[in-house]
Amino acid sequence: MSIPTLQGLQTALSGLIASQQALDIAGHNIANANTEGYSRERVVLETNPPITIPAASPLTGKGAQLGTGVAVADYVRIRNLYLDAQYRAQNSSLSSASTQAEELEQAQSAFNEPSSSGLSSQLSAFWSAWSSLASSPTSEAAKEGVVSAATQLTTTFNQLSAQLTTIANQAGEQYTSLTGATGQVQDYANQIAQLNGQIRVAEGAGQQPNDLLDRRDLLLDKLSSLAQITVTKQADGTDTVTFGDAAKPLVEGTTVQWPQALTKAAGGQLGALLGLSGEGGTLAAYRTALDGVAATLAGAVNALHTATPFFTGATAATIAVAVKPSEVQTSSTGAPGGNDVALAIAALRGGAADQSYSALVEQVGSDVMTAKDNKTNQQTLVTAVGDQRQSVSGVSLDEEMTNLITFQRGYQASARTLTAMDQMLETLIQHTGQVGL
Repeated sequence: MSIPTLQGLQTALSGLIASQQALDIAGHNIANANTEGYSRERVVLETNPPITIPAASPLTGKGAQLGTGVAVADYVRIRNLYLDAQYRAQNSSLSSASTQAEELEQAQSAFNEPSSSGLSSQLSAFWSAWSSLASSPTSEAAKEGVVSAATQLTTTFNQLSAQLTTIANQAGEQYTSLTGATGQVQDYANQIAQLNGQIRVAEGAGQQPNDLLDRRDLLLDKLSSLAQITVTKQADGTDTVTFGDAAKPLVEGTTVQWPQALTKAAGGQLGALLGLSGEGGTLAAYRTALDGVAATLAGAVNALHTATPFFTGATAATIAVAVKPSEVQTSSTGAPGGNDVALAIAALRGGAADQSYSALVEQVGSDVMTAKDNKTNQQTLVTAVGDQRQSVSGVSLDEEMTNLITFQRGYQASARTLTAMDQMLETLIQHTGQVGL
């Protein structure tokens, strides 16, 4: 078999085309250096199949293989699946910790301790009013002071209970918004399912849809902030996504299965919201403890103020003052100037109600501090894993500039080869008038 005379031109052309395509990829990387979720791409080059020459040497009779240049085998997306899984797990934990810290800080602000308007100060003012009354048991002004302090105290109880209820309701509304028909869960799931279909078609046609894969991975990153996710790669290029502790996969091929029931074990923002606002959640526990303080206070005072109940209601939301200043009891005998009841109520300072409330405030403070610490620690972990992922998948402008120079030189060398062969052919044509093919 004769050697094709113009094979060298084709070989040089292959180098020219390969270098140009490599330059295109480097340019694509540089253009997307700041694009969220973009993974850098790399050109994989391979040699073209050689031409076999059965007998290249008339002396030895040995054959040879003539190289035919280079071709682009693939455009590889640089990605580490292990780091992706680690990032999404830590991102879910960070979102959970951030949500808890945010909501618990709102609760702590509602307690407003220590301050002159906090419940602790109102309790102290209430006990002091009774002490003043015990010193002047016949003073109408002192009785009015007791009723005024008690009214301010019960109002603070009512307001604090209402604020905690509002915070819990807002957390519940946020959960409903995120998981509703137009919420982020449904939106992300629909987009992932659509991309699954597009990627399946592209890969089935032998294409490598790198940009579509990047978009899907970015959506999976965002979905992981809402709940823990597990991603299973399928042979057809699609991803099956499990979400939180839902019974069925959220996305399977191009099918979306939502809504589904979740619990606080789902993790992420949704798990945290359920853990805060749900039945038996943290905010509910705070309200229950506050109700206990109100019930303890009302029970202790009413047990001593026997002429008529001083307080009505047994919860923080319902506690109220039930007496007028003229009905305030100072003595158990009703004798003028008697003050044993006033003294006994004043002596409740530092008792069960105060201690229960102090324990509640300490619990809230401890929970907020823990949530903040968790948030800080998780942010450190997410940053560390994110940096690792970026070192693998991110675009280095310095590296791409080096690639540009390398591929540019390759392009120039291939072009010079074409020029040299063109000049050789021109010389041959001028001297022979024809070229044997």
